[in-house]
Amino acid sequence: MNKALTVVIWIAISAIVLLLVTVPVSLQAHLVMGAILLGAMLVIKILRLDGNWRLLLLTFGTIIVLRYAFWRTTSTLPPIEQWMDFIPGLILYLAEMYCILMLFLSLFVVVRPMPSHVSIRLNKDEPVPTVDVFIPSYNEDYELLAGTLAAARDMDYPEDRFTVWLLDDGSTEAKRNHPDPEQAASAQERHEQLQQLCEELGCRYLTRARNEHAKAGNLNNGLANSTGEFVAVFDADHAPARDFLQETVPHFARDNQLFLVQTPHFFLNPDPLERNLRTFEVMPSENEMFYGIIQRGLDRWNAAFFCGSAALLRREALATNNGFSGKSITEDCETAIELHSRGWNSIYIDKPLVAGLQPVTFASFIGQRTRWAQGMMQILLFSFPLFKSGLSLPQRLCYLSSTLFWLFPLPRMIFLFAPFFYLFLDLQIFTASAGEFAAYTLTYVVVNLVMQNSLFGRWRWPWISELYEYIQSVHLLGALFSVARNPYKPSFKVTAKDESVETARLSELARPFYLIFLLLILAVAMTIYKIGAEPYQAEVTMVVGGWNIFNLILAGCALGVVSERREGWGSRRVAVERRCEVRGADGNWVKAGFVNVSSGGVAVRMPNGAAGLGRGMPTTVRFTPLADNIGIDEMPVFIRSVTQENKGVIFGCRYMPERGQHYRLIADLIYANSGNWQARQSARQVNIGIIRGTIRFLGIALYQTGRGLGYLLRFGSGRVLGK
Repeated sequence: MNKALTVVIWIAISAIVLLLVTVPVSLQAHLVMGAILLGAMLVIKILRLDGNWRLLLLTFGTIIVLRYAFWRTTSTLPPIEQWMDFIPGLILYLAEMYCILMLFLSLFVVVRPMPSHVSIRLNKDEPVPTVDVFIPSYNEDYELLAGTLAAARDMDYPEDRFTVWLLDDGSTEAKRNHPDPEQAASAQERHEQLQQLCEELGCRYLTRARNEHAKAGNLNNGLANSTGEFVAVFDADHAPARDFLQETVPHFARDNQLFLVQTPHFFLNPDPLERNLRTFEVMPSENEMFYGIIQRGLDRWNAAFFCGSAALLRREALATNNGFSGKSITEDCETAIELHSRGWNSIYIDKPLVAGLQPVTFASFIGQRTRWAQGMMQILLFSFPLFKSGLSLPQRLCYLSSTLFWLFPLPRMIFLFAPFFYLFLDLQIFTASAGEFAAYTLTYVVVNLVMQNSLFGRWRWPWISELYEYIQSVHLLGALFSVARNPYKPSFKVTAKDESVETARLSELARPFYLIFLLLILAVAMTIYKIGAEPYQAEVTMVVGGWNIFNLILAGCALGVVSERREGWGSRRVAVERRCEVRGADGNWVKAGFVNVSSGGVAVRMPNGAAGLGRGMPTTVRFTPLADNIGIDEMPVFIRSVTQENKGVIFGCRYMPERGQHYRLIADLIYANSGNWQARQSARQVNIGIIRGTIRFLGIALYQTGRGLGYLLRFGSGRVLGK
């Protein structure tokens, strides 16, 4: 098909869509048209038609969404002279227009996501480039760092062609000479311990005079002291699989302008929502929508960006930008937008090659998201992507989508409190009858669900995005206003990952969630009162009351999120099937097999009898590592539990590492095989559909509301209510 004909077809399609959006029709005609288009979308979705059919589904959905936007703009705003109604009505309208804008930006990004890149390897006659592996650290736990360093050290790559660097910002000269003797001694002790660990593992240790420009400054100090052609970056809690460099390095030989190969962040532990709602094993994780489809969509437009870790970058490209950017507190995305604007390219490999840890507590989770939100707002203010010179138009739209997304706390809070204006203040901020609301708003909501489920169903269940946005918005709203007042004020704060929740408790950030829940309950009571007192407005009141009940369902579910379950660090286990041997009480070796592993210990299955071993006894396990250069194959462990089963006995063992080489064995068990992570990820990526997903969400919300209220009574009614 020639270009002229393509242009004519698109002009014709656009004209038809414009006509369908703006043509004045009766309410009944709109309902019929909406039902026909929605029915066609459902047929395409149910039959799982792809390609141009997928575009047709999105086109039908776009028509309904635009008809809703046109109706909202022309028919529902209160008269401007009634300013008490008009001002909150306009605020609500702008919030809805923001959501529609973000919908269309996301459709642009993911309409044709890039297929997974084919795995390639360096040819035998190709030179093997040198790589510096940077692991920036601030105050992370020794064992956490040991595991990441060991995993990086044993990547499958010629040993003389890569160097692992621990960039330690927790033991700078300034910290070791701190006026407080206790802090100085602690920094000195950390400095010596990590130096010795790096020596044992064959890594390089590097610190600096003082902590300047946070993570970006630390990485740039690493650049100044190293010479590798490429730089791999892993956060302290992100351990690479053995094949990371094999999967990423070869792509640079295919494109001299390639500055970045980004891979997904896969997590071994749940975030606070997944942990407290108990959804981690069955529901796709929150980050999987971003890494499973959005990054592939960005990759289509050469806009996949650096995510701070699990990435390989070209030193030559970084040199053109004077290293990693540090103007904002999200140095990763800022660096990417600067290099894209200079004509460099990026690709995204949709294969989990790094396993990391997420924040355990709700407070740490909010701290992490605060940094992300404030950093993306800084980029929006400092380098407004739509007008950023050097970027292509698709890249501008992609970065605009990524930065504008973090304004979601504003509309989310507006939607939460908008019903209060009618129920408590009797303001008419949305001028429409119940029939018009059903015809336009409900069809818009249903179509939105169908479109999102068609695009993201494998990676995000219905209503989960709304829940994540709500639990973040309560605390992020103030953080966004802080950036707006002073864009230079936010500072980089490291997210704590090596935490544990030793006892069940309420989060220290729980109070506003309970207060909001109470307000929503009062709004339900007000709805019932107004229906009885003003029967002539019962239809509108029921519509607004239904909106409030939806908010109540979200708020009730959030009570479960801030009700912290007890769970120790490192308790998430990954299933493995590897042979091993265990030293019996008599000193002889007994054949056994690993059942599962975690960062804290391992489960071993042994035959009945168990060679005289039992709970509370130390022993040793040995196995053949996947890496052939570790040098040892024996690991001391301590038996913490014994479980009898038909096939034998399962010992739950805790690692008892005595030297650096033992951490290499632990890393070999947990991190070496990326196939384990892919299998685990794929098992959760199932589209359960809109109806099942909605029923599942309602069930979770009902249970978590009760659990959250129970935690309030048990742990914190006085503190939460301010007594």
